[in-house]
Amino acid sequence: MGVTPKILIIYTGGTIGMVEEPTTKMLQPFDFTHLTNQIPELTKFNIELDSIAIDNPVDSSNMNPVIWVALGRMIEQNYDDYDGFVILHGSDTMAYTASALSFVLENLSKPVILTGSQLPIGVIRTDGKENFLTAIEIAAARNENGLPMVPEVAVYFEYKLYRGNRTHKFSAENFEAFDSPNYPVLAEAGVHIKYNQANIWTPTGLPLKVNQWFSDNVALLFLFPGISPKIVTAILEAPNIQGIVLKTFGSGNAPTYNWFLEAIQKSIDAGKFIYNVTQCHTGKVEQGRYETSMALLEMGVISGRDITTEAALSKLMYLTGANLDEDVIIDAMNTSLRGEMTI
Repeated sequence: MGVTPKILIIYTGGTIGMVEEPTTKMLQPFDFTHLTNQIPELTKFNIELDSIAIDNPVDSSNMNPVIWVALGRMIEQNYDDYDGFVILHGSDTMAYTASALSFVLENLSKPVILTGSQLPIGVIRTDGKENFLTAIEIAAARNENGLPMVPEVAVYFEYKLYRGNRTHKFSAENFEAFDSPNYPVLAEAGVHIKYNQANIWTPTGLPLKVNQWFSDNVALLFLFPGISPKIVTAILEAPNIQGIVLKTFGSGNAPTYNWFLEAIQKSIDAGKFIYNVTQCHTGKVEQGRYETSMALLEMGVISGRDITTEAALSKLMYLTGANLDEDVIIDAMNTSLRGEMTI
């Protein structure tokens, strides 16, 4: 590759790609072949930009594993021709896609930066322009050795760069919509972009491998006081379910009712994988710290430690879709595969 960095922009849909039609005032996707008309600042970059879109761009509420795999294939097909990638994505499910792509793109050594906006680029007060421009700059950034500054899947939003599989959308109306409750930011953008190199993933040095499988036989069981046996068993015993993310209280605590523990035990005996993830915004699961989590530990429920719900679900979908042996899946659930949890 030449001196000028080459970045590929991939549009999936979402608010950031919308402009207002002058006559009807309706929002519609703008033509990415005329990017510089909407964002003339792009011409000031010494960066070569190309853009493509997925087939039939979607609102992020309709994001799914088929598109995750398609994005992985797009990156694989263009991997040798570009220095980095910027994915424009609706903010609502961006954390899920960022988490999933971290598992799709094994041995990644180039930046894959997801960004979006709370207001469309076609709106005067949009946050989309800054998010977009800075995401491109980060994707193109190199260190003194000519290597990418951020060789991992990341999310850039409102002046901060986060590890993708550590992010969570916490606000529907603030420009600062994302945070990373249990992992430091990778970079912060002010007058200069300051990279926190100690927090950034170190590539394996192995060739990129694109994993193209996800199982949809995964469920989320969110506990609450007064939850009924019917709800618990309906989820745990749903046909073909292979993995369950169990959203527990505090540091991994759950009811100690006999009916509840028996239902959990029955699921594990049936070969289902249960991932214990805290409902708390920060902190981690510590099974066995209190009596109310000791039984889960003894039964074989796997602690998700400080993993986010988004990363836990996509990780289970990835692992159960890979046709791996049970002990391999359990070992992987206990392992930080892409920096998604603190061991």
